[in-house]
Amino acid sequence: MTLRIGCVGYGTGGRHFHTPFIAAAKGCELAGIVARAPATIEAVREDWPDTPIFPSLTAMIEAGVCDAVTITTPPQTRRELVLEAIAAGVHVIADKPFAPSAAEARALGEAADQAGVTLAVYQNRRFDADMQTLAKLIREDALGQIWRVHSRMDFDDPATLEAGPTGGLLRDLGSHLVDQMIWLQGAVRTVEAHMDYVDLPEGKTDAGFTITLCHTSGARSHISASKLNHLHCRELRAYGTKGSYVGQSTDVQAQLIFAGKRPLNDLAGWGYEPQSHWGTLHVASGDHAVPSEQGRYHDYYEAFARSIAEGTPPPVTAEQGAYTLAVLDAARESATTGKTVEMG
Repeated sequence: MTLRIGCVGYGTGGRHFHTPFIAAAKGCELAGIVARAPATIEAVREDWPDTPIFPSLTAMIEAGVCDAVTITTPPQTRRELVLEAIAAGVHVIADKPFAPSAAEARALGEAADQAGVTLAVYQNRRFDADMQTLAKLIREDALGQIWRVHSRMDFDDPATLEAGPTGGLLRDLGSHLVDQMIWLQGAVRTVEAHMDYVDLPEGKTDAGFTITLCHTSGARSHISASKLNHLHCRELRAYGTKGSYVGQSTDVQAQLIFAGKRPLNDLAGWGYEPQSHWGTLHVASGDHAVPSEQGRYHDYYEAFARSIAEGTPPPVTAEQGAYTLAVLDAARESATTGKTVEMG
């Protein structure tokens, strides 16, 4: 069975981080794209000449071309589109952040459950090459008991900062980085955060942050990101009882996509960090270069298709997405009050 997936929105998310990976995923078919602006329609025709284009989610659903949809429109529009798809009995993948708050995320999950459809959250960066490499080291006990992980994602990319109170970097990159650390290290006990703000025409906007998560395991995650500081650095550092790991990645899948390449054209060679950016494991026996694991965002879509076929949970559930949002809500509260916030 092939899962027919429609993509709602063709900005940088739909164009670069969804459609190429839907097309590359086994058991999936890119069945339609919603686009309205003339320039966007032209971009779709250039990229996917054989894929039908629709003016709205309603039109695509009524055409009967899709079993599931990915919602990748601006954050303030996603909730209503997710609800429309749920009401139509269509399975949904919602881009992050998929709701304005944890409470509203849980409400969307309940609506999907009541309708008998699957609602999933697109946390593709669990499938980054650097994250997969670190996860493998932890699974193999190469670092022993993990004490702390430092995750830094600085992009010199001011044009993509979503401005205003419904945007900001915490809900953008923070959604990914917090989800990665929960996936890697488990549930969170306390949250402490600081945020950097800028005043923009659309309103006060958080443009950088640092977050410390204390996990129930006792391990800690130290997360930071920026987009306005003219830095470009993606770094992971992990410290454990047996040693440490340090890696700086090129964000290889994103760079390949921006260069016009697609995973479908080279599935076997796709998504490996070059040897010049392999991380290093520092242990008692010495320093060891660690070959890159493969980054495969299309694995998310393959797992989603299997979940629909088998009736099992999707790769990132609405409940997990709501939990990540709860941690982000706690981070904002901590940054506002200057206090450490305990998770309920």
